[in-house]
Amino acid sequence: MRLALLLSLACAAWASAAEKGARDFLKKPDAWYASAEAKQTGVIILSYQADSGGWPKNTDTVTKPYTGKRTSLQATFDNGATLDELRFLARMFNATKEEAYRQAFDKGLAHVLVAQYPHGGWPQYYPLSKQYHRHVTFNDNSMVRILEFVREVSRDARFAFVDAKQRAACQTAFDKGIACILKCQIVVDGKPTVWCAQHDAQTLLPTQARSYELASFSGSESVGITRLLMSIDKPTPEIKAAIAGAVQWFEQRKVTGIRIETVVDPKSPKGKDRVVVKDPKAPALWARFYDLKSGQPYFCDRDGIPKSALADIGYERRNGYSWYGAYARELLEQDYPKWKQANP
Repeated sequence: MRLALLLSLACAAWASAAEKGARDFLKKPDAWYASAEAKQTGVIILSYQADSGGWPKNTDTVTKPYTGKRTSLQATFDNGATLDELRFLARMFNATKEEAYRQAFDKGLAHVLVAQYPHGGWPQYYPLSKQYHRHVTFNDNSMVRILEFVREVSRDARFAFVDAKQRAACQTAFDKGIACILKCQIVVDGKPTVWCAQHDAQTLLPTQARSYELASFSGSESVGITRLLMSIDKPTPEIKAAIAGAVQWFEQRKVTGIRIETVVDPKSPKGKDRVVVKDPKAPALWARFYDLKSGQPYFCDRDGIPKSALADIGYERRNGYSWYGAYARELLEQDYPKWKQANP
């Protein structure tokens, strides 16, 4: 009855909400979570929880309640889904002590833990898909975010309400996840380098996702993985070696002498185009993907054929995907030197 009443209140108030996801609320002070607005938002978030325990991606889970078929809700860890909803529910329970929030949190946490493979990796979706989503997914920092979450649950005071066995299970899941990361690191001529955006669910070898996301060295996702390893207290020699190998690879694979611009092009489909411009003074960039054999950047259309230059692929993928970025710049210039000083 209590939940139904809150749901009806949420239906009446949804139109005025400006936020689009649970993450937008996580910077609110603890006291806010006892407010009527928070309770309305909480019930809306609960309405989007799939029967498996997670939440869908690319979905506004905070503006108005879900009224569709429960079977249509597909839980995922992709694009930040599930984890921020769980953080929100934890804070709601701490503020209100309402069991609906704790029960939903417990269900969601169980979903996170059961989705982990025995080798420590996580897929993009659970229950498992027969497509590329079943692979160990670093793409868009999916597994890094999961590991950050289970570590929070295992030790942060906001999760003190969680059963002690579940908190211990989260620590075990974190440790297994780090072990999986170390196993996935691509080794070339005996030296650890970086990671692919996804690794095979069984062999842990680099593997393909979408047609233009080939098995490769990732210049983007590997940054998040390296930072996660650097955040570990008292890193083992193996972790230190993994970090050092990745940093060396980033140093060797930086792209200099160019910048990426979006220019006006009346002849293009949308009146603008993304181009590479020569600029000897431009700061270093990294490609999103590097070929596993040549170690050189590649760019790819949906036909799956890699090209050596951004201009060589079609307009749609050239402008609709992140192919270059300053991915490792702060890591090399700021984060790693500080970490190295603290971990000689």
